[in-house]
Amino acid sequence: MKILLVEDNEMNRDMLSRRLTRKGYEVISATDGARGVTMAQSEDPDLILMDISLPVMDGLQATRQIKADDNTKGIPIIALTAHAMAGDREKCLAAGCDDYATKPVEFPQLLTKIKSFLEK
Repeated sequence: MKILLVEDNEMNRDMLSRRLTRKGYEVISATDGARGVTMAQSEDPDLILMDISLPVMDGLQATRQIKADDNTKGIPIIALTAHAMAGDREKCLAAGCDDYATKPVEFPQLLTKIKSFLEK
């Protein structure tokens, strides 16, 4: 199973990549939203972990573009955000995200969400 991790923070990206790889996932990553959209189209991931605060194009814009494309709209997207304020979850879901996780990431909880999408 291939996961596209769209995350601009190197420490978060490395930590999540390592932990997901140890769980048997193939992890590819992008450091900005525009690159995330391109990689969603070219790499055909099984799931996308999308940071919301990204350079070039934010995660909400990137999600909208991915979900608007017939070739990528079926890929589940889990938003990752440090913004745990009221309304943020709704904004992510309204943009097309399939689920939502707050940072710092609770890895066991995130893994449960990932499995729920990939084992359907």
